[in-house]
This record gives sequence, structure tokens and C-alpha cells, in this order.
Amino acid sequence: MGESAKYFVVRRKAIPEVLLKVVEAKRLLESEKAATIQEAVDAVGISRSSFYKYKDDIFQFHDNSQGTTITLTFQMDDEPGLLSDVLKIIADYQANILTIHQSIPINGVASLSLSVQILKATMDVSRMIEEMEEQRGVHHVKVLAKE
Repeated sequence: MGESAKYFVVRRKAIPEVLLKVVEAKRLLESEKAATIQEAVDAVGISRSSFYKYKDDIFQFHDNSQGTTITLTFQMDDEPGLLSDVLKIIADYQANILTIHQSIPINGVASLSLSVQILKATMDVSRMIEEMEEQRGVHHVKVLAKE
């Protein structure tokens, strides 16, 4: 792996528990449900040193997405209406589709890449991606980039 990789997109299940608790502590502080860092870390069950060690290195994907573009890649079955179903999910979450590129299907499976603009009105981006993954005929969805 090259030294140039500074950011990674990782599924929740691959993130160590301490990092998830740091995100939760930050949420408690931002929502003012905890008045101090000590209250927040006590509430989630981590040390202050763990909080300070990781607080600047992890954030929820959708927290800073507004006004950005995400590029997604898919493997999906070549079935009539499937692409339309995926695009409808994006429309339902009020995101803006910038580009669509679909390969010629090979053995009944097509590769698709989408660039999606996240708008002020866009709802939970993480959930939008989950819904696309759950769509019948979609093999996987990966976030390639967030700009």
C-alpha cells in the first residue's frame, strides 16, 4: 500500500469498538447531551486519552458530506429496471446524480459507476448506500471517493 493513502472508507463492522465510542462521545458533545469531555467519555465507557487520541481522526460519513460529491461503484445483474430502481433510491434521498457509467454486461453482470452530489436536502447518505446494497440484483456497492 502506498504512503499516499491518507483516508479510507471502512464499513462499520470493521471499525474497532473504541473508535465507534469516540464518534458517540463526539455526538454527545455536539448535541450538548454531555457538557464536558469527561461526561461524554464516561457515558460511552472510554478513557479521555482514547478520546483525545482519535477524536480528530474519525467522523461519521454523513456528518461532513453536504456539498460534496461521492463516487460509487456497483456490480449488478443485467436486469430490466434494476438501474432505474437504484437511481430512484438516490432520488428518494434527494441527492443529485452527476454522472452514470455502465459497462457492457459480461455473464449477466454489469459494472456501474455513479457520481452523486450531496445536497443540503439530502438525507442520511449511509442509509442511502445501505438501501442500494439491499436492492435485489445488486452484488455490492463501494464508495470510491468523496470530494
